[in-house]
Amino acid sequence: MTLGPIGLHGGGELVPGDEPFLRAILRRAAAPAEARAARCGPATARSPASPGAPGPAARRIVVLPTAAAAERPDLAVEHARAAFERVAAELGVGVRVTAAMVVDAVTAQEPRWAAALADADLVYLPGGDPGRIPSALRGSLALRAIVEARERGAVVAGASAGAMALAPWTWTPRGGVAGLGLVSAIVVVPHAGRFAGAAEAARGWLGDDAPADLGVLALDERTGVISGEAVGGGRRWEVSGPGSAWWLAPGASAPAVARDGDSLVLPS
Repeated sequence: MTLGPIGLHGGGELVPGDEPFLRAILRRAAAPAEARAARCGPATARSPASPGAPGPAARRIVVLPTAAAAERPDLAVEHARAAFERVAAELGVGVRVTAAMVVDAVTAQEPRWAAALADADLVYLPGGDPGRIPSALRGSLALRAIVEARERGAVVAGASAGAMALAPWTWTPRGGVAGLGLVSAIVVVPHAGRFAGAAEAARGWLGDDAPADLGVLALDERTGVISGEAVGGGRRWEVSGPGSAWWLAPGASAPAVARDGDSLVLPS
């Protein structure tokens, strides 16, 4: 079984300048969309193409605004919809953007939201409060559906709080907590360009309860990394966006730095 890619983004998402990362995850979502088209046959929605030639299968994007539950999750969804539709039009591909309105542990158990997530080619978690995602999703139907989608190749991408919560450990305003663990041995620090030495400084707030093997991934805004092929004991992650990504491996004294088009070898 080949799991779908994970995208981790440094925040400031879905605004002008974020096109490189959005293009990258939309391109990665092509494989699960085409696989679904092959299963479902001619009725599958496709983008316009030249006469006689079928276009690419439309990507099914499900926005999961859990981190924004205390603000306006509906606005987070509309912001994501507008950005994905704009970038997809530039790429010449179709998208169908819907929402799974999981805002707490109760809605995370609703079958309709789980069904939407399981059918996605791309699950996208925008920012907000990183503590809300693990507390709502842990052990839920929604999380099980995300895992099922990824098992058939879907992309799972999170920005800022969404990226933090995909890791095995995340900082919250109430202290460190276990994340969803869709990636291993990484803690994500978004908005890294706002303060110097973000990766090194993060070690100070991990807390005594944090796993001992965590490396720190610090990401600038509008910049993310997307997992790729296995390399040795890890995986190659490609950087997309105008900023930088810093990887401070466990025991390292200084981080490796990568920019758009570069890659980092991180835990899978």
